[in-house]
Amino acid sequence: MIRTNRPAAAIALLVLCSPATGWAQIAGPTPIEGNSPSVGRPTGVAPQVESAVEDWAVHGQTTFVTQYHPRFRSAFRGPNSLSPKNQARETFDLTLYGGLRPWQGAEIWVNPEIDQGFGLSNTFGVAGYPSGEAFKLGKSNPYARLQRVFLRQTIDLGGQTERLAGGLNQLAGSQSADRLVVTIGKFAITDVFDTNSYAHDPRNDFLNWSIIDAGSFDYAGDAWGYSYGAVVEWYRDWWTIRSGLFNLPKVPGGTGLDTRFLDQYQFDQEFEARHELFGRPGKLKLLAFLSHGRMGRYDEATALAAATGTPADSAAVRKPHDRAGFVLNLEQRVTDDLGVFARTGVSQGQYETFAFTDIHKTVSLGLSLAGARWGRPQDTAGLAFAVNDASNAAKRFFAAGGLGILIGDGMLVRSGPEKIVEAYYSFAAFRFARLSLDYQFVANPAYNRDRGPVSILGLRVHAEL
Repeated sequence: MIRTNRPAAAIALLVLCSPATGWAQIAGPTPIEGNSPSVGRPTGVAPQVESAVEDWAVHGQTTFVTQYHPRFRSAFRGPNSLSPKNQARETFDLTLYGGLRPWQGAEIWVNPEIDQGFGLSNTFGVAGYPSGEAFKLGKSNPYARLQRVFLRQTIDLGGQTERLAGGLNQLAGSQSADRLVVTIGKFAITDVFDTNSYAHDPRNDFLNWSIIDAGSFDYAGDAWGYSYGAVVEWYRDWWTIRSGLFNLPKVPGGTGLDTRFLDQYQFDQEFEARHELFGRPGKLKLLAFLSHGRMGRYDEATALAAATGTPADSAAVRKPHDRAGFVLNLEQRVTDDLGVFARTGVSQGQYETFAFTDIHKTVSLGLSLAGARWGRPQDTAGLAFAVNDASNAAKRFFAAGGLGILIGDGMLVRSGPEKIVEAYYSFAAFRFARLSLDYQFVANPAYNRDRGPVSILGLRVHAEL
């Protein structure tokens, strides 16, 4: 049975039945815009085109996702397992984007949001989790949160003047090609880092966590994926350098953030190179992160479990450690309507995951195709593959009964890499709304050869104002 909620369904119906006047035009794969700010901007929806400079703006979005999987093979299961029984779950969110320009080059944005629903098995059981719209904390009734509130200051340094279209978390205006951009406040690290035009937005393109982001990028954030911090971006000619500092959660996988920056924090550094290949634009990004916080070492937890005869528990051995990782991120336009992407990443596997998901090695690649070839230029089809794996230390920990942020079957007898295939078709149903069908195939969920494979069917409805 699908968990439904009447208030959430009523809100979704109201939004979808609103008149089209004023809604943003929705397009296929977004052109690569190497110089556009990215905080909170979806990659699959074209922003509203404005001819004048905006001093303020109000926008909105709503997204409904339901997913279902049939019964699958399971020799055993644990507290953090994907249920082997057939199940369906839904998530819903409604976001308001309010922006104001207090002075030249500055923008203040506030994003209050209403959320409701659950991921499959309450967002447990697969390291490359199948829905980027599912949070680690689900609720039956709608609840409100202030997900983003930030200030972005752009300092022009010269070069060609570029027009900016108005959209979600972006006021219409202009900026110079060479510039500094400073963002400070509460937002998601992935609003700025590890972005990709073809695989980054679960409201418009792929849904799987390890496809829309690098699975090994253990980016700081609360249970909803947001953190307090600051980013400085320097744009020049064909390259950009980004540096950021953010809060970690108080405890790994926790809902609250530790606001003592010198105690627990994450530093992120990204280098972006823009290029042309056979006259088509592309980007190559190298990302590095370093987390300093109180985290457990897998082998210490496993040794303690063997000595005490209890399941392994990383919380029992937490102490200050540094954990680092790297991500390589490529996107390339091939034709006017076809784009390809690839990511690969690795992170230190001797320590427990702090905030994102239990992946230490990942590779993903795929393509995004607009529907011009079959007379539907506003439609988009996507196909992607991902292979995720955990370190040997992590697998010993899971075999000893340990639980990670998303996975933990109580034991792990035969391990193997998690293999995922995802395909979607996004149909431009109206000028303001899209309907998407999604299919995912997951082999060895949670690195367990004794469970699965599992097929996951999804339906997504997304609209913007």
